[in-house]
Amino acid sequence: MNFEPSRSKALNRLESFVENNLAEYSKLRNFDFGPKKRSNVSCLSPYITHGIINEQEIIKKSLGKFSFSKNEKFIQEVLWRTYWKGWLELRPNVWSDYLIELNKISGDFQNNQNYINALEGKTNIECFNTWVNELKENNYLHNHTRMWFASIWIFTLELPWQLGAEFFMQHLYDGDAASNTLGWRWVAGVQTQGKHYLASEWNIKKFTNNRFNNVKLNENAPPKVSEKTYQIIKKDFNNPQNIEDKNLLIFENNLSFEITDFQKNKFKKIYLIFNKNRSIKVSEKVVKFKSLLVEDQEQRLKTNSIDCEVIDISDIKKIENCCALYPTVGENLDYLNSNNLKIDFLYRKLDQYSWQYCNKGFFNFKSYIPKIISTFN
Repeated sequence: MNFEPSRSKALNRLESFVENNLAEYSKLRNFDFGPKKRSNVSCLSPYITHGIINEQEIIKKSLGKFSFSKNEKFIQEVLWRTYWKGWLELRPNVWSDYLIELNKISGDFQNNQNYINALEGKTNIECFNTWVNELKENNYLHNHTRMWFASIWIFTLELPWQLGAEFFMQHLYDGDAASNTLGWRWVAGVQTQGKHYLASEWNIKKFTNNRFNNVKLNENAPPKVSEKTYQIIKKDFNNPQNIEDKNLLIFENNLSFEITDFQKNKFKKIYLIFNKNRSIKVSEKVVKFKSLLVEDQEQRLKTNSIDCEVIDISDIKKIENCCALYPTVGENLDYLNSNNLKIDFLYRKLDQYSWQYCNKGFFNFKSYIPKIISTFN
């Protein structure tokens, strides 16, 4: 499990997966064989999250190898992140409420021994402890394992889902406000009211290839309940008419300018934004990973003779006549809003088109995937 922080390495990983492992993806994707055997999944999410490679590139590459029908499950998984982002864009208060709840809960659990044991991987559940250490060491967990982990955290260890979501954000290379927060809400049963995910001993045993046995869990817990409901907030995801000769801000979710919809526009200068002042303090390894990805983008821009500079998010206030690749709901957008910085946003065509189908559940979104694919590939 080595995520090398560069676009070239991300493309190599994509190429290798499509050529050697994509054929078996649908059959093997739910198995977690351990961190040393990850060929059954793509492990591309840390790169997708940061825009090092994008969904369109991945889907195009996969369709170059197999037909849509053979690729359907893989493509659905690639577009889950697109869907989660769109869902949260239409209900941004879910994110802001999460941060408020997290702030309230953190103080209450600061000295809770059950919570401390969970963070340190010192519970009486062997598989959970293994995954805690794996998360801290590799900054990645298999998607199926994330579901088991969250379920154990919430229903067996009886800890607030908000703290678990924070723990993931602190350590995951692919952590983002939408996928992480909404994924934890879904497991808890508050994303789709009344529908939760309960980890079970037989499921863990089967899909870890018998690596874990005698896993004692609460397999009968009811879903968590939330009295909050969120109405869709209608937003316009329209791009400004005139962006030529403006300064461009790029946040950590779009770190490959050369594959964006705006690569042919002429910008005065590009500023790569690094955010050190986060609501959720991430680990030093995650900070380093993000920093190296920013540096990699900087070098690629300079190689193409594009004037660019890496700046801290607090320095945006000094930049005039600028627009920005949209950072999506999360901590970077929070900073802009809290400082009342009015900036014209540039939205990806994929998001502009796909987010209209994010008003309901994923099964509804899934029915539009062939339409999305035909539009962009």
